[in-house]
Amino acid sequence: MTADASGAYDALIQFLYQAPIGLVQTRLDGEITMINPMSAQLLMPLVPDGNLLNLFDALAPVAPQLRRLAELADMDGGVICESLRVELRRTDSQGRETTPTIAIRLVRLDRTTLVASVSDVTQSIRGERQRLALELRDAARIDTLTGLPNRVVAMERIADALATASTVPEYLFAVLYVDCDRFERVNVTLGSQVGDELLRLIGGRLNATVRSDDGVSAPDSSEPAAARIGGDQFVLVVQGMRETSDAHSVAQRVVDALAKPFAVGERLVHITASVGVVLRAQAVGDPEEVLLNANVAVHEAKRAGGARYDLFEPQMKERASLLGTLESDLRRALAEGQLFVVYQPIVGMADGVCVSVEALVRWRHPVRGIVPPAEFIGIAEETGQIAVLGEFVLFESCTRLVAWQREMGALAPRTICVNLSRAQLLGASFTAKVRDTLRASGLAPQCLQLEITESLAAQDSGVIAQLHELKALGITLALDDFGTGYSSLSSLDELPVDVVKIDRSFVCRVESSPHHRVLIEATVMVARSLGMTTVAEGIETAAQFSVLQRLRCDKGQGYLFAKPMTHDVFAEWLLRDTALA
Repeated sequence: MTADASGAYDALIQFLYQAPIGLVQTRLDGEITMINPMSAQLLMPLVPDGNLLNLFDALAPVAPQLRRLAELADMDGGVICESLRVELRRTDSQGRETTPTIAIRLVRLDRTTLVASVSDVTQSIRGERQRLALELRDAARIDTLTGLPNRVVAMERIADALATASTVPEYLFAVLYVDCDRFERVNVTLGSQVGDELLRLIGGRLNATVRSDDGVSAPDSSEPAAARIGGDQFVLVVQGMRETSDAHSVAQRVVDALAKPFAVGERLVHITASVGVVLRAQAVGDPEEVLLNANVAVHEAKRAGGARYDLFEPQMKERASLLGTLESDLRRALAEGQLFVVYQPIVGMADGVCVSVEALVRWRHPVRGIVPPAEFIGIAEETGQIAVLGEFVLFESCTRLVAWQREMGALAPRTICVNLSRAQLLGASFTAKVRDTLRASGLAPQCLQLEITESLAAQDSGVIAQLHELKALGITLALDDFGTGYSSLSSLDELPVDVVKIDRSFVCRVESSPHHRVLIEATVMVARSLGMTTVAEGIETAAQFSVLQRLRCDKGQGYLFAKPMTHDVFAEWLLRDTALA
């Protein structure tokens, strides 16, 4: 060997022995022919007796498959093992047990030689585990659909605000609970994909709506201000307010921002939101209670029509508790037959003779007595029970008119009028349910009149299509509460209705207000030009009746003629009224 070659060899050996990574050279059977100090240090815990003559023997307790893999590797330079991780158990100088991890890579160098590298990957694994833990923690804190912080983060923000308020008396904050109004309509009519995209856009608009000087943020200002806590519900925590009115400003700005249309693909989607606000003065208890109170305020805003905000007040919880009890009782009422139908006559304005009758639902509560419809219809709509309730009224009414026709013949009302709810009209196969009800009760289609509110009729093209399907059955359609919703006289011809019912708020002023008389007269004239008839609701005095007669209204309904009655009392009234006529 020349001096240069000898020097290069010595340098190589020096490098191998000082390298920060373990290197081992063995024969094919695993007998070690070269091992550097780092390898010996890392592998020694595997051989308590200090015997490092054979690599496969040393690794047999943790990797018994290596010998067989080496035998199967018949190509020079073939990788036998890429990165075998082995966890070791050691005891340090202070007697504490540690578990370092080594990684082994084994390669066949040539026909007679194997080379292994051994490295300590303890710190790398620890870093990987820490990164994974952080990713898992972040995943548990992020809403996967919108990318916003989730309920966990929202609760932390409320807890932070409560903690600060407990130590800083002048500290002001507010919790805003944002709940979209009738969001399920978007999923039903446009599909869940549009609904999901709309939720992402709502989250983005919430973040764009609040400003840095609002104080709406998390302690980590890099996080979005809005948190999605589920469904179509979001939470904002306004921290460090200068005065209470700041919360009012932010809440109104949120309501206004979400009322503007959203561009989803090529369509514009309209949505509104209700906001419940809990101010610092009412923020008692833990974060769960604060959020619950904000939710109570949201429901108050929705009962008031939605697209608004309400501040939480303690008495709201009492009302919520009462409503919760009523909801439970209503479910029992539907199951136990506590609901019944009353009937109010509709008379011809020319002769005062009953021509039809409106069916109205009532609830005979076993403890509270008769519960007014205003107290339970809204609950039925919110809880999804309105469809079952509506089906009950429809079948009961159709069956009752058939019985009257059988018992009284020509004296029986010609039609029976039944109100429809939004849930019924937008429900699947409602037209088929009406057809089945007519068939089961034996009532002729022309004897049934279904009534929808003006605001519901003006909702969208889907409602209009459903109305055309119903009309094709041969039934009559009426537009209820005309004058209070979104329709106008100019758009009456766009609705497939036969009857226009003029709202009682117009009728009660017909004597004193020339303006209302003109509106009623115009409604009668336009309806008549379209082949529709008109009904004035809420007639209570003879003077109102007289004016409406002069305005040529076709029919009337109200306490002047009769209050709603049970079916047996109505039959007696009808016979008596007919005799008087």
